Amino acid sequence: MTKVLVVEDEPLSMELVVEMVTACGFTAETALNGEEAVKKAQIEVYDLIVMDIELPGMDGAAAAKIIKRKPGYENTPVIALTAYAMKEDRARFLAQGFNEYFPKPVNVAEFMKMLKKYRK
Repeated sequence: MTKVLVVEDEPLSMELVVEMVTACGFTAETALNGEEAVKKAQIEVYDLIVMDIELPGMDGAAAAKIIKRKPGYENTPVIALTAYAMKEDRARFLAQGFNEYFPKPVNVAEFMKMLKKYRK
């Protein structure tokens, strides 16, 4: 089963993303900030990471960069889920190493369609 780490500091967004992840048949674990995400990635191996960008402390881009350098995570897909929704933001986050970019507010049908591409 696909194991997903959802990194989100906003409770309602976290709840929504976890519901979508589990509705796709994945298991979900959560982290509230970048530091917690990095620590969890040291202990567990995740098949997919959904990462908010604007987080307290270490932002999502910095956390994703650290995680992707860890052994076993070089090819783990990381999805940027963010309120940064300007046209140039997509290219910026993809250039930073994210595999996907998804703006908030989340279009549930489109997000779930994208998630299903990562089903193992």
